[in-house]
Amino acid sequence: MSFSGCPHVSSFKQEPWRQSVRMLYQWFVWCGPVDARRRKARSCVCHLCGAHFGRLHACLHCIYFGCFARRHIHEHAKAKRHPLSMDLYHGTVFCLLCQDYVYDRDLELVSREEQRRAWRLQGFGDRYIGWEPSRRELELLKQNPKRRKISANCTVGLRGLVNLGNTCFMNCIVQALTHTPLLRDFFLSDRHRCGMPSPEACLVCEMCRLFQEFYSGFRSPHIPYRLLHLVWTHARHLAGYEQQDAHEFLIAALDVLHRHCKGDANGKRSNNPNHCNCIIDQIFTGGLQSDVTCQVCQGVSTTIDPFWDISLDLPGSSSPFWPLSPTAESGIPNGGGPLIPAGPTTLNDCLRRFTRPEHLGSSAKIKCNGCHSYQESTKQLTMRKLPIVACFHLKRFEHSARLRRKISTYVSFPLELDMTPFMASSKDSRVNGQYQTGESTNENKYSLFAVVNHQGTLESGHYTSFIRLHRDQWFKCDDAVITRASVTDVLDSEGYLLFYHKQILEYE
Repeated sequence: MSFSGCPHVSSFKQEPWRQSVRMLYQWFVWCGPVDARRRKARSCVCHLCGAHFGRLHACLHCIYFGCFARRHIHEHAKAKRHPLSMDLYHGTVFCLLCQDYVYDRDLELVSREEQRRAWRLQGFGDRYIGWEPSRRELELLKQNPKRRKISANCTVGLRGLVNLGNTCFMNCIVQALTHTPLLRDFFLSDRHRCGMPSPEACLVCEMCRLFQEFYSGFRSPHIPYRLLHLVWTHARHLAGYEQQDAHEFLIAALDVLHRHCKGDANGKRSNNPNHCNCIIDQIFTGGLQSDVTCQVCQGVSTTIDPFWDISLDLPGSSSPFWPLSPTAESGIPNGGGPLIPAGPTTLNDCLRRFTRPEHLGSSAKIKCNGCHSYQESTKQLTMRKLPIVACFHLKRFEHSARLRRKISTYVSFPLELDMTPFMASSKDSRVNGQYQTGESTNENKYSLFAVVNHQGTLESGHYTSFIRLHRDQWFKCDDAVITRASVTDVLDSEGYLLFYHKQILEYE
C-alpha cells in the first residue's frame, strides 16, 4: 500500500471522476440500505468467470467487475488501458501500472463521506468511525446489542471441515494455519502473485480460496476436496484414504507452500538463490545453532540450520530422558535406560533436555579443526533465531525395530512461554545443566494459539484441535463440529502439536 499518491490517480482526477467513485462506494463498498446490500449481492460477480469470490475489483474507468485473485481485472486493465480499479471489499484503489494499492486524499474524503452516510442509514452515529471502545462503552454496547460495533462472542473465521475419509489429520492442521494471525493477513490481502503455469495446481492459490471461505461468514462446514487433491498431487506419500500423521502433513504442507511461493515477487531473490523471503519462511522458519566442542582443545565448531518445528522427546520413550526437575536426583544424560523426571513433565523440561550438552562418546568421534584429529566431543543445540510461530512436536509415536507404540505421557504446557533460557545467547547463564533466572526480553515471549491432539492408539486414532479465536476464547474443532472450550480443557489435553505466536506481533 502506497501512501505517497500515484500520478495515474492524478491523471484520472482530471476527468469528472467524483460521481462514479461515489456511486461505487454507495452501492458496493459502504452500502447502507437493505436494497443496496441486495443489489450488491446480486451484481457483485466477475464479468469474465461469474465468481462471487476472488476479491472482486471494479474498474474506475468503465463498468466492469473482475477477479483480482484470478487476474481477470488485470487482463481487462491491459486490454482496455484502464489501470485503476477499486477493491469492492475495502474501497482501496489498485493501480496496475504501479502494481500497488495507492492512497489519495480526495478518494479518502469521498470514502469517509459515504461511510458516514452508510452508518447513519443503519442507525449509527459518526462517532463509530475509527472508534476504539473503552471498558464503559463495551458495557453499554453489551446492554444495547443493536448498536454494537464489535462482539465478544464474534465467531467469524470459525468453520468446520468435512472429513473426506480419514482426513482428520489434514483438517486439524488447516484449522491451525487458518488461525495463524500473520498468515491470515497475507492470504486475505491478496499478496500472493502466482508464478505457476497453471494456478489450479498452485497450493498457495488454493489456500487463498480456503481463507476466503473461512472468513466469508458462512457457517456450514466446508468441503476441502480441492485441497486434498492438491496434497495428493504434490505430496504423494500422503495420497490415499489411510490414516496419516498430522505432523507429517504439516511439514509436507509447509514445504509445498514454500516451493509454490518461490514464484512470488516476495519469494526467492534472483541475486541470492539460497535466500527465501516467502511468507512461510517469514513466519515459521527459525535458526537452530549446533555447537560441537572438542574435549581436548575445547575448540568449538558452530553450524546453524533452519527449522520449521522442534521435535521433543518424551519420558517413557526408549531414548534416555535426563531428569531435569529441580527435585530430581542427578543422572547421567546418556546412561542406561529411560530416566523419568521427578513429578509431572513440563514443556520446559522437554526444551531443557533438547538444549542440554550431550557427550557424543568414543563411537562418534568428530575430526577437530584445532587438533586436526578425531576426538571425543560434546554437542549442544540452542536457538539462534526464533520464528514468529514456534511449533513444538511432542514425539508421541515411537517407531523402532523392536516396537511401534504411542506414548501417552502427560506433558504440561503453558499459555505463555518464554524462550529466553534456550537461546544461544543464554548459554553462559547455565550452571551444571540448570538454567539461571535472568533478564528476559519481550521478543522471546510467546502465546499459545492452537493445540492439535490425538486420541486413540497408533493403529486407530482421531485428530482434533483447539483454536484460540480471541484472548481466552477457545474452540474445539472436531472435523465438521465446532464447540466452545475452556482454557482448562485446552491445558488438560494430551497435546501433540503446540503452536505458539510471538507476543510482540500479536493483536486482538
